[in-house]
Amino acid sequence: MKKTIFSVLLLTAACQAIYAQSISVAAPTKSEQEVLDLSKKKWRWMADKNVDSLSQLFDAKAMFVHMGGSWGTERELAVIKSGGIHYKQAEVYSASVKMIGNTAILLNDIDLVAVLGTNEVVNPFMVTEVYVKENGKWKMGSLTFSKLSRAVKLQVK
Repeated sequence: MKKTIFSVLLLTAACQAIYAQSISVAAPTKSEQEVLDLSKKKWRWMADKNVDSLSQLFDAKAMFVHMGGSWGTERELAVIKSGGIHYKQAEVYSASVKMIGNTAILLNDIDLVAVLGTNEVVNPFMVTEVYVKENGKWKMGSLTFSKLSRAVKLQVK
């Protein structure tokens, strides 16, 4: 009896492993890929303090949530331009996007190297980006940094 139960459990586990390996992740749709690509550009623009490109991306009514507070587009651009927060490097470990109509919700698991004033800090974040497509163009409506409890993965030089 014990051998039969063990055999059934072993067979079940083997079938689950085979099934799990056969599941493939679907390639992103065209819209999803556009948003993933735009997010990569956004991180580069933030690191380069490229407020001209960011001002075209951020909707005028967008909201930004940081560990130290939340504010709108005008203040976010001013903080980036002044160097109040320098998004020096975003090491992205994973990015996923879900579409709801003309709205894209993107999640990034990152380690962020930022300079706040004169202090360089590294924090692990799950960053939520919300984009809305209007008149054929993606605009960011929200950017939220949620600090993760995991350790920093990035080896800072």
